[in-house]
Amino acid sequence: MKTTAQGTIEAPEGVLKITKIKCHYDLKIPKGKREAAERVLNVFESKCPVAQTLKGCVEFEHTWTIEEYEE
Repeated sequence: MKTTAQGTIEAPEGVLKITKIKCHYDLKIPKGKREAAERVLNVFESKCPVAQTLKGCVEFEHTWTIEEYEE
């Protein structure tokens, strides 16, 4: 898995702060495991301790691409 993250820094009240984090995951999974991988990715943010700690303060965006391979 390869993860790419990008943050947006703004100063809405005159003080710089991170307001948005975009994460993109490039996954390579065995053929036939796509459904399980998508199920996990769809609940990732609700189970992630960092996302839950920053919830309400920082906007998160998670995207992914999945490549299947033959074992």
